[in-house]
Amino acid sequence: MTPGPSDPDNPVPGHTSDRLKTELRVQAWLRRCAVAGLMATVARKGDVEAGALFLKVNRLAGGCEVFSGVTDAGGAAAWLRGTGPAPVTEKDADLYLARQSKYDPDLWVLEIEDPKGQFVLDGKILDI
Repeated sequence: MTPGPSDPDNPVPGHTSDRLKTELRVQAWLRRCAVAGLMATVARKGDVEAGALFLKVNRLAGGCEVFSGVTDAGGAAAWLRGTGPAPVTEKDADLYLARQSKYDPDLWVLEIEDPKGQFVLDGKILDI
């Protein structure tokens, strides 16, 4: 699609969208995890351009947390805890992600194994 008024993601002709494609964001996370010595896999591949990104952080015996990428009120990247403030079982995390995929079939899920609790998000976690 040619950028311009007919493109809702890019209403100004000649300017590129500020949104980074989800596929590139996923590749960046995979690289970041590899550098940190963490195992990460794409558990669900969604829309290359604009699928929502969920991170399932599996701390093995410590349970799982699921984070959903969002934008805060100021336009900065942030995260929401999809499964609540406390870790949940892997089964509960997977059930949550399955429910979300019914609402948004284009979503991505990146699963990160982090038994030592080393993983750090790249933005703030919003408390809603």
